[in-house]
Amino acid sequence: MERIVEQFHKIDTSTISDALDRNGLTGQCLGIRSFNPAWKITGRAFTVKYGPVDIVKGTVGDFIDDVPEGGVVILDNQGRVDCTVWGDILTSVAKRRGIAGTVIDGVCRDTNRSLELNYPIFSVGRYMRTGKDRVQVDGIGCHVNLATVRVRPNDIVVGDADGVVVIPQEFEEKVLATALEIEAAEEKIRSAVEKGMRLADARKEFKYHSLQTKV
Repeated sequence: MERIVEQFHKIDTSTISDALDRNGLTGQCLGIRSFNPAWKITGRAFTVKYGPVDIVKGTVGDFIDDVPEGGVVILDNQGRVDCTVWGDILTSVAKRRGIAGTVIDGVCRDTNRSLELNYPIFSVGRYMRTGKDRVQVDGIGCHVNLATVRVRPNDIVVGDADGVVVIPQEFEEKVLATALEIEAAEEKIRSAVEKGMRLADARKEFKYHSLQTKV
């Protein structure tokens, strides 16, 4: 695993969210979550954009063989919940190829297969209805959206029990440094409280209330 990706993998999305806020960045993907709180994914985005089928219907895509090992598949289905863009065949291939996980602005199906294989999927929800003849791939390796967050190829994506965050590639070092700083401050607060300090005093001493404030 790439060094910076590995470092982000050790940090919770809540801390990364605060670090994004502090740097004036929006990367919190509202409404997208996993259905297994134990799942944690971190990797660089491989983006796929869907749209409604054209008069001559396109396909739902055979992109999976092009996703690099350790990548995170990002599927922009415009938040649609009436048809899926991910199922058991994609889950099986992704698991075999060492892909880190899948994030969908939309729904998935064949949930039991992903649980059986322990393959992480983060989505708006689950629904059995196929996307074939309803949606088609409009672009691969392009800018896409997860809720109100723009995702570009190779941005870092982190998902855990609290949801999904996206770190823009050009800000990844800065966001990582901020996240580590926030982690260190919060650990000092926990340690001080365990030693008997009042929480209000510990928070004041280690500047808790301004940790995520934009600078």
